[in-house]
Amino acid sequence: MTTNTGSRKQNLAPLLMDVAVPIGSYYLLKSGFGMSTMAALGWSSVLPALRTGWGVVVERKVNAFAALILFVNVVGLLLSLVAGDPRLMLAKDSGVSSVIGIGVLVSVAMGRPMMTAGMKPFLVKGDADREAVFERLLGGSAAFQRAERRFSLVWGVALLGECVARVVGAYTVPVDTMVWLGTVVMIGTMTVTAVVSGGLAVGPMAEMIAVELEAGDGPAPAVVPSLVAAR
Repeated sequence: MTTNTGSRKQNLAPLLMDVAVPIGSYYLLKSGFGMSTMAALGWSSVLPALRTGWGVVVERKVNAFAALILFVNVVGLLLSLVAGDPRLMLAKDSGVSSVIGIGVLVSVAMGRPMMTAGMKPFLVKGDADREAVFERLLGGSAAFQRAERRFSLVWGVALLGECVARVVGAYTVPVDTMVWLGTVVMIGTMTVTAVVSGGLAVGPMAEMIAVELEAGDGPAPAVVPSLVAAR
């Protein structure tokens, strides 16, 4: 139980730090404390900025999720300067989806699918054996790697599609209707994408992990030699 809990926390911690905390702090500062959009975006950018800087300077790598959230906040700050036309105000709300979608698709093209970090905790479920199999398949199974890329690809395309739909709606649907319809489109996109990506990627990956576990190819090889030697 201790091992599972520790593994689950280790897998979820980066996702919470890089995504949940910045986004949650934005809404808390804006809705809870009444800050302006610019102020809330600015303060909620502090953590991802520090995480990105630390990764580049100390770890010599780019923290993808933190960098993406920071970029999204910067775009949000720029878009918050746009005012006037109500349709333009509605259209600019889709900018966040487009930025995230493009970032996810670029990560797939670079061979480092960004959505893997968010998918992994649900596949390994805090279990050390499942995590060991996950890492081994990720490093050596072409089918597993294709499914990994497919997951991020589905989400990237869906987020860009949502952006296009909301922009088109902003200029073709009555403003009063689009105010609530935009939220419906966003929630619908998230729901459908979760189902599709689950069927095309998460399901097959979970099956591959299960097959490996049933075959007894988990972390056992690291232990068996010592047992044999002891005899």
